[in-house]
Amino acid sequence: MSAPSYRVPGPDYLVAGRYRLRSKIGGGGMGAVWLAHDTLLDREVAVKQVLSVAGMTEDSAAEMRQRAMREGRIAARLSHRNAIAMHDVALDSGEPWLVMEYLPSRSVAEILHQSGTLPVDQVAQIGAQIADAMVEAHTAGILHRDIKPGNILIAEGRNAGLVKLTDFGISRSKDDAALTQTGVITGTPAYFAPEVARGEDPTEASDVYSLGSTLYTAVEGQPPFGVDENSLVVLHRVARGEIIPPKRSGPLEGAILAMLEPSPARRPTMAQVRDRLAQVAAGDNSNTALILTTPIDRRSVGTPHRTTTRRIPTATESGLPAVTGVPGPTPQTGTPSWQVTGVSGPSYPASWAAQQPRNQSPQRHLGLAAAVFLVFVLLAAIAITIIALIR
Repeated sequence: MSAPSYRVPGPDYLVAGRYRLRSKIGGGGMGAVWLAHDTLLDREVAVKQVLSVAGMTEDSAAEMRQRAMREGRIAARLSHRNAIAMHDVALDSGEPWLVMEYLPSRSVAEILHQSGTLPVDQVAQIGAQIADAMVEAHTAGILHRDIKPGNILIAEGRNAGLVKLTDFGISRSKDDAALTQTGVITGTPAYFAPEVARGEDPTEASDVYSLGSTLYTAVEGQPPFGVDENSLVVLHRVARGEIIPPKRSGPLEGAILAMLEPSPARRPTMAQVRDRLAQVAAGDNSNTALILTTPIDRRSVGTPHRTTTRRIPTATESGLPAVTGVPGPTPQTGTPSWQVTGVSGPSYPASWAAQQPRNQSPQRHLGLAAAVFLVFVLLAAIAITIIALIR
């Protein structure tokens, strides 16, 4: 008896009799993300299609559904203005779907791909707001485990400038170990903490490190361990904890270096990170509370902070696939080995109507050049007149 056919979802497909798919807005190894219409509540939502269970054994399919439910439960614990809200976990023909808040936005990774870097004060404010959301997550016992530029969204439209952390797809509760294999590392290599790259269990301090790597990338134009096509090369660099010294971080440098402390025990807590970043963003203004609740000035989002030829790639923000692997000593060498698979979190691409002030320095340089040219023309005319008179 043949197995029942499963219709491949596409535009206009109705998920679980309620969510009408519109268009695909993101994707990766962990599943595709669709813009959909909630026909019951008449609102737009983002619907994440978890990897299909088609072709799996019943045990594997059951585990996949359980993982989807776990992700939904974890994300639903968090209710914060700077975190994407989880609305529902739906089963459609036995396939799990996660229904989330839809935010028309661009990820920080996409913005950096265009601009190269972001202004230090803006990066500090983005970091402070994400840290504020993660303080609440850590209080609820939730680890994100994949903080990176691609998972930080900057809203446009009605909520322009609102910052939100998304994709708790590989997050886990500290007390939920049943579905987490011992020794398995999951995430994006360029933003791992050294202890995670060495195969240790992630902690709150690991999230602090990943946020530090993300902020470093936003102000320096590349991840703290550089970019390499070989993900294992990056993993070994991360495991050693030897970052490229920052050169462009200015007043943010001290906070970033504290977050990138190789020893987890010596890193600041997420609450300490939030407060310090808010102080940097506030500058001479002592009202740090406004930093945590005020949207980012979208007029400067995407405007290059400095002229730079370095651009971080999109997709996995490091030029590398995200990895899921089992590190451990090999019998021959005793060095770590990883099994690398392409796993990356979704982003939510959308148009970005940035209204950027024009850079006036090129016009000033052009005016100066014109003035110098006119002086040379005048001197040449005087010289020709004198020569004519002498003759």
